Amino acid sequence: MSLLLDNSFGELPPDNSVNTKLFLETVSHLPSFFDCLGSKVFSPIKSDINGNITKIKEVYMKDPQRYITLQQILEAERQDLGVEWPKAGATLALMWLKRGLRFIQVLLQSLVDGEQDTNQPNLIRINITKAYEQALKQYHGWFVQKIFTTALYAAPYRSDLLKALSKGEDVKEEECLENLRHFLVNFTATVDAIYEMYVRLNAEMHYTV
Repeated sequence: MSLLLDNSFGELPPDNSVNTKLFLETVSHLPSFFDCLGSKVFSPIKSDINGNITKIKEVYMKDPQRYITLQQILEAERQDLGVEWPKAGATLALMWLKRGLRFIQVLLQSLVDGEQDTNQPNLIRINITKAYEQALKQYHGWFVQKIFTTALYAAPYRSDLLKALSKGEDVKEEECLENLRHFLVNFTATVDAIYEMYVRLNAEMHYTV
């Protein structure tokens, strides 16, 4: 069995709306992905994702009928929060959450695409670096970037990561990669839809932490 496939994202409807309840149920399983990286150095990203999921869920639970989709949450908060939007509420939490999800998506896609260091093919530093640079680096100040550089040296071997994603079972590499390909289809579509929603509503912010 596959850690990710066991909790796959569903196919989006034609309008690309993201059902809040289903999204929260599925995304709540993703933080365990960082356990597969095998180092506590990655725990801040895991903690950040968990915290933002909790914040979005708290808002959703206040009025599930009003917040059926993630877009409805953003639109309602834009109306309710006034000048504080999008710097607060579930809008802010989802903004950071989508970046963590993009990190996972780019990392997995890089593995599936076979990108590797030809001199050290069993290392995943090139994959993690690509994911960090595309998803998170621009939002991190010098100090946080330095922490991530240190984290690179704690990254697991490619073979160990794939085994962890297969829940410790001895699965052939190609079978594991095929599982990732299946997972990425709807996961990527969901992450893309959230990013597009932020662009459409002009809710994106570019400050650093």
